[in-house]
Amino acid sequence: MTDHVRISIEDNVMRLLLARPEKKNALTNAMYAALGAALDRAESDPAIRAVLFEAEGDAFTAGNDLGDFAAVAAGMMARSEMKAHVLLSALARAEKPYVAAVQGLAVGVGVTMLLHCDLVYVAEDAKLTVPFVNLAVVPEAASSWLLPARIGYARAFAMFALGEPVDGRTAAAIGIANSALPAADVRAKAFAAAKALATRPIGALRATKKLMRDAAAIQALMTKEGEIFGERLRTAEAAEAFRAFAERRPADFTKISG
Repeated sequence: MTDHVRISIEDNVMRLLLARPEKKNALTNAMYAALGAALDRAESDPAIRAVLFEAEGDAFTAGNDLGDFAAVAAGMMARSEMKAHVLLSALARAEKPYVAAVQGLAVGVGVTMLLHCDLVYVAEDAKLTVPFVNLAVVPEAASSWLLPARIGYARAFAMFALGEPVDGRTAAAIGIANSALPAADVRAKAFAAAKALATRPIGALRATKKLMRDAAAIQALMTKEGEIFGERLRTAEAAEAFRAFAERRPADFTKISG
């Protein structure tokens, strides 16, 4: 387990708090494992009727800790040692209602996980980005399907391929989030929504969610994305991307054929 994920249960809501604010809540292997285990517990415990994702500090999450990606790209760590799949698989299997409260930065998985949440509340000045292509990899969490389905191909491609950020107001307007609020109000609003869901008939909620999601297709696509993601991490493009990040300079992909 890890101190960077704090778990509490209030009013039949499991609150999952990302607590690594000094690193913008960037997700480590231990955090992925803790989140996945917590979701498994939430799905099996009848006392838990909804789940809320929230975060400490001025960011929701800066995404995967880039040190792990760089280690795989450099051959210092096997792709199989990364634990993102523990969380992603749990999200794919989700049956109970999930809610998210997002402030500040939401990067990579910090955005793609929202596509598995049933209600999402964002700060008006939040900044959502999915810079997978800029890192020479591909989208994950079935977002290559779920994001275009949510906001349309053109917007999704711009977010993926150009790394274009979306602010909180825009995220709500185009359907990534339910509403955008002042940052100080986001967590309270999301918790109130989670508590409201926890009072609804759980059988009907689960049946409705199953009708609205194809869990098997989502899991299959996650597997396919994961395979390609792993392959991309071992390319010359990825090596340049992470070298440039470490050297704090723009990456130059123009001399790499791909």
